[in-house]
Amino acid sequence: MDKNLDPTLVAIPFFVAAMVWEYRATKREGGAGAALLGYERRDTVASLVTGGISVVTVGVLHLGIFALASLFYERRLFTLGQGPLAWAVGMIAWDFAYYWLHRWEHASRILWATHVSHHSSQRYNFSTALRQPWAPLLTTVTFPPLALLGLEPWLLMACGGLNLIYQFLVHTETVSKLHPALEFVFNTPSHHRVHHGSNPQYLDKNHGGILILWDRMFGSFEPEVEPVVYGLVKNIESFNVWTIFVHEVVAIARDAWRAPSWGDKLRCVFANPGWKPKPRAD
Repeated sequence: MDKNLDPTLVAIPFFVAAMVWEYRATKREGGAGAALLGYERRDTVASLVTGGISVVTVGVLHLGIFALASLFYERRLFTLGQGPLAWAVGMIAWDFAYYWLHRWEHASRILWATHVSHHSSQRYNFSTALRQPWAPLLTTVTFPPLALLGLEPWLLMACGGLNLIYQFLVHTETVSKLHPALEFVFNTPSHHRVHHGSNPQYLDKNHGGILILWDRMFGSFEPEVEPVVYGLVKNIESFNVWTIFVHEVVAIARDAWRAPSWGDKLRCVFANPGWKPKPRAD
């Protein structure tokens, strides 16, 4: 692989072709009575625009990740080279780090504010996969230390790109459950539909990128049973890109300002997204 090649940019024509195919498939299956939400113009445009902005902003963050990974690589514990072992370690290590990053983003409100844009659509299709956050700052802390394992920075970034391409593929309603062996090991459309659900039993479940094994190991797995209701617990009902990106930051500032104590103000920022201060006693 070319060291200067970003796999996600190379995959853009594939993303477009996949969305065209899925649009036609949902129209066809919906006409046959299947309960598929499919595409909606304003929703799709919002996803594409947020994805385009994310390419730029996250691209800048990736420069920082690469620079920090280069520093860690100079102090590496091993030298893995560029062969199959390095790629296997890189893919598994990135996916493991991604699992914890993703889980933390759902556990702390200030981190959720950087991730919530990805969950803001009430539909679930390949365009939803492109509705990416614009400032996932914690990535600059989570991924660079992986270079200590002996992963060359360019290879590490390529593994991250391949991980993201895989995740694109699981954002679809057109694929039901796969073979049980695949469902046990890998993140699949069924598993990731759960992750995008606002149903109470589906909240904060199935954080894995490629492997669902992390969720099974660390107690965050939930199978798809009842139909998924996509979106947020409290939907923003807007297709405005600025609202999609910053609505939770605005809500955090408002809630922190109104909180009765400094402790509650801090919890409004850093506690679980569902945390609310106790009402004042009369």
